[in-house]
Amino acid sequence: MSDDLALSPALAEAVLEKLRGVFDPEIPVNIVELGLIYDLRLTAPGVLAIDMTLTAPNCPVAEELPEQVRRQALAVPDLTDCQVNLVWTPPWTHDRMTEAARLELGMF
Repeated sequence: MSDDLALSPALAEAVLEKLRGVFDPEIPVNIVELGLIYDLRLTAPGVLAIDMTLTAPNCPVAEELPEQVRRQALAVPDLTDCQVNLVWTPPWTHDRMTEAARLELGMF
């Protein structure tokens, strides 16, 4: 049983909208459309946890990107703290990308 609080659809969408402003510098598509965000959950009132991955474990922005994600999430009203967890399971694949991202990258 999880101790996480319910994350409202409105808050989840507000966070995702902010995260759409974060880009992997090597790919001209935002991290939400790339499918790098695996989970959003409230662990306490105002405290968000984000599970995310990278396109590759040796990604050159592995240290910078989670901090960008954290800053963007904290720009959402009502959030007072955010923890970003890098996860590697399941591994990221092109299948996680949205159709729009595939079209943008010419992968149809």
